[in-house]
Amino acid sequence: MNTSSTVRFILDGQIVELEDFDPTRSLLQYLREDLHRCGTKEGCAEGDCGACTVVIGEAVDNRLQLRSINACLLLLPMLHGKLLITVESLQAGLSELHPVQQAMVDCHASQCGFCTPGFVMSLFALYKNQQHPDRDQINDNLSGNLCRCTGYRPIIEAAERMYQLPAGEGPAWLYREQQATAEQGLLEQLQRIKPEHSLAIDHAGTRFFAPTTIAELAELKQQYPEATLLAGNTDVGLWMYKQLRQLPVIIYLGLLQALHGIDDSGSEIRIGAMVSLSDAFASMADYFPALGDLIRQFASLPIRNAGTLGGNVANGSPIGDSMPALLTLDTRVLLNGAGGQRELALEDFYLGYQQQDMATDEWVEALLIPKPADDMLLAGYKVSKRFDQDISAVCASFGLLLDSDQRINHVRIAYGGMAAIPMRSHQAEQVLLGKPWDEQSLELACGAIADDFTPLSDLRASSAYRMQLAQNLMRRFYLETAADMQDQPLKLLDLAEVSA
Repeated sequence: MNTSSTVRFILDGQIVELEDFDPTRSLLQYLREDLHRCGTKEGCAEGDCGACTVVIGEAVDNRLQLRSINACLLLLPMLHGKLLITVESLQAGLSELHPVQQAMVDCHASQCGFCTPGFVMSLFALYKNQQHPDRDQINDNLSGNLCRCTGYRPIIEAAERMYQLPAGEGPAWLYREQQATAEQGLLEQLQRIKPEHSLAIDHAGTRFFAPTTIAELAELKQQYPEATLLAGNTDVGLWMYKQLRQLPVIIYLGLLQALHGIDDSGSEIRIGAMVSLSDAFASMADYFPALGDLIRQFASLPIRNAGTLGGNVANGSPIGDSMPALLTLDTRVLLNGAGGQRELALEDFYLGYQQQDMATDEWVEALLIPKPADDMLLAGYKVSKRFDQDISAVCASFGLLLDSDQRINHVRIAYGGMAAIPMRSHQAEQVLLGKPWDEQSLELACGAIADDFTPLSDLRASSAYRMQLAQNLMRRFYLETAADMQDQPLKLLDLAEVSA
């Protein structure tokens, strides 16, 4: 296996090379402590506040893809072969401000200023990626940034104003005018540092590997069966920085191009394990638009840009918000390892709390999602204390197919937050199968949910609240789908029954 221990990335037009460094060091630490780029702030160090937001660039289909990322959750080796843009990059030594920065000044969108650089970088990504964003798109792009003193109205006004300001005299790629031509130089630089060899970094008792082929990954998994597989680091990063866990061997999957693709040419959608949540959800939204609200409530945009759908599934958290919908869609998991590939239903993948049906030499290679029937009734719901960037108390997904007699001939009901694993409500499904989709069947199914789950009480919700919530979300699904089917206003049940 040909390896290198040197990490290369581009910063302000220059190729930076890192050698002999701690591979578990975060980009946030490196920027502030080594480069003294203190515009990038440390607020929470767990991806919740956005004060450390930077923009990462990659060459995708011969175009420069720019995305906002939390620097606190990005390990330095994960920069290999990429472009880094910090808030200091926007001025590049010039006297004038970038249009994003000037708009923040014009709209009085900063007070104490601690969160401002993070907002600027999220707005810069929006400025480069979208020409005329509406209010919802602006809100979504700012979903990962918290402001504790100014309020969001002037920041949103700055997001609208930045497009009205002229380009400055800085590097042309920083601005929107002639964007494709201006970015060509960066694409050429990225091509020069494109990873050709696997990474192998050994520093102070920590070994970090980043293979470039499946064969190399298989060899590493056999050699280090207890190694931690790293995808987006949105969860593993918290193990290191919050729980202070030592991870002696880490295998990063980001350089494996075989795990990055999406293929929807057949009867199913194949999503590689290293496809970002943003890209995976965009593909799913094309086929399952009913899941749009659930997708938008999944963490924040920088987290979705960094995290992967494969990582979310492999992690197996009982409150992982992607799994109920994937269970409803009859998703299968494609595993690979020393014994070759094998498939299993997603519901069979979870054996218990943080326990998966996966051998030590196996990994998740892809998720296989069947394309929906045209007449499928589908919905996903998440209930949490905050709308944006909060962990769910209960997440639910429902899918129904009706026959010509309007009886249910296919049903999938799945919940997160109700058990030690994300799981289907088999008792409720059995009650509904073959029945008409009416209020009587609905109430029988709501009662059957209690036969499937005994939810726990914790700081997010009590057991009784979770059970009532699970039942009321099913009632909501009925009210919405019944109204759509009959093309008439909702017929509400007793308010005491439907209030959560």
